[in-house]
Amino acid sequence: MSPLYPLLTERRLVSPMWGGSQLAAWLNLPEPRPERLGETWQVYDQNAVVNGPLAGQSLAEVTRAHGPALIGTRSFARYGADFPLLAKFIDAADRLSIQVHPDDEYAHRHEAASGFHGKTEAWYILSAEPNASVIYGLAQPGSRTQVEAAVRASTVETLLKQLPVQAGDVIFVPAGTVHAIGAGIVLFEIQQKSDLTYRVYDYDRRDAATGQPRALHLEQALDVMDYSSMARGLVPHLPLAAGRELLVACPLFALERWRLDTAETLATDPGTFEILTVIEGAAALDWPGGRLALTRGDSVVVPATLGGYQLSPAASARLLRVWVPHLEQDLLAPLRQAGVEPARTAQTVFP
Repeated sequence: MSPLYPLLTERRLVSPMWGGSQLAAWLNLPEPRPERLGETWQVYDQNAVVNGPLAGQSLAEVTRAHGPALIGTRSFARYGADFPLLAKFIDAADRLSIQVHPDDEYAHRHEAASGFHGKTEAWYILSAEPNASVIYGLAQPGSRTQVEAAVRASTVETLLKQLPVQAGDVIFVPAGTVHAIGAGIVLFEIQQKSDLTYRVYDYDRRDAATGQPRALHLEQALDVMDYSSMARGLVPHLPLAAGRELLVACPLFALERWRLDTAETLATDPGTFEILTVIEGAAALDWPGGRLALTRGDSVVVPATLGGYQLSPAASARLLRVWVPHLEQDLLAPLRQAGVEPARTAQTVFP
């Protein structure tokens, strides 16, 4: 069996009707570029590895072969040999549909044939046009009957909370939260490995290929929707150390932002893999078996059992780091010991 090492995968390009042109240029994709690039699935279990001895195998195949050595003991205990997260960039030139996602329990009971889990996600806003906003939850507590009637009358937008956003903002979107990304936003999304999206309303848009109204999934959406008024919204960054901020954390994932001005020597935790994504500058990733040069837009999967590695920026770099935490051991207890008030921690960590 080939030893594990940091894995680059071939990103999947998705071109929905609402996609834009900013992301392709930002990623410096080769010409010809997609006319409307809405998403790049950076890390996904069906993406093929493109570097080293495992090149050509899908991330799912590598996970089945190596299990906790790749994904860590926490994810393996929850889902078995199944790569649990999906990291993507989104470029919304137009607004996305109003939608909601199920949790694990609903997905495994009603959508087992899909192979997907539930879908809790978080967004890090990379850029936003002036006055850009997202839809996030209900503006006031509601009911299934009220939301269904508003959808059928095409007035559901009047029930929803509009949340203005700008670059650097973080939004946590737990399963069951009705939401939509607005026009003029480019973001990084980390989510559970799932493409289960129940479309609530799509502004009466029609599918370009068929000319028919885009399909809604109203019954499923009403089954899983949270009808309370969502109190959270924007998540404040929580400083952890010099150049390192916790953006959001829950039992499924933690998202950090790192600023690298000098080389950093690091080590993996056998409990979790890491996903490192460069969002500014460039850096080299060195480990005892090799080196990877990472530029803006690159995402790499660092195996749980890799051990020591080093990140060296070219001048400076900014990265997003995703990992699967043990909330008490890795975050809550250290933050208490550092004197952070529990009420402040609760704004960024969602147990």
